[in-house]
Amino acid sequence: MGNKLKKLGEAELEIMQVVWDSENPVTSNYILKELQGRRQWKLSTLMTSLSRLAEKGFIHCDRSTGSNLYTPIILENEYKAGASKHFLEKLYNNSIQNMIATLYSHKEIKSSDVEELRHFLDQLEEEQ
Repeated sequence: MGNKLKKLGEAELEIMQVVWDSENPVTSNYILKELQGRRQWKLSTLMTSLSRLAEKGFIHCDRSTGSNLYTPIILENEYKAGASKHFLEKLYNNSIQNMIATLYSHKEIKSSDVEELRHFLDQLEEEQ
């Protein structure tokens, strides 16, 4: 993921997903409400995670309005691209073919998934 982009833990990723999914800055209470059912957190636990995300450079906290408003600094697609590259390098020796072969041989993807991927790749080539 490059030296610049740090890795998100599972809980941090869930928080970032809420922030990314919102078109407007969000409060900690909004995030807590969105995470209900997935995480049984107290506000203090969330605030600790939000502080860590700010330290890592993922979110910005605007304190000028009286309630903290959180916005993403790192865009979702930017993080996903870096995380995917890191994942591919670590687990599959930087080979998409190795990843697909492993998933296919363990029946994690079906023939229909392979067809969908083939169609997608054909479209990409046509666009170039």
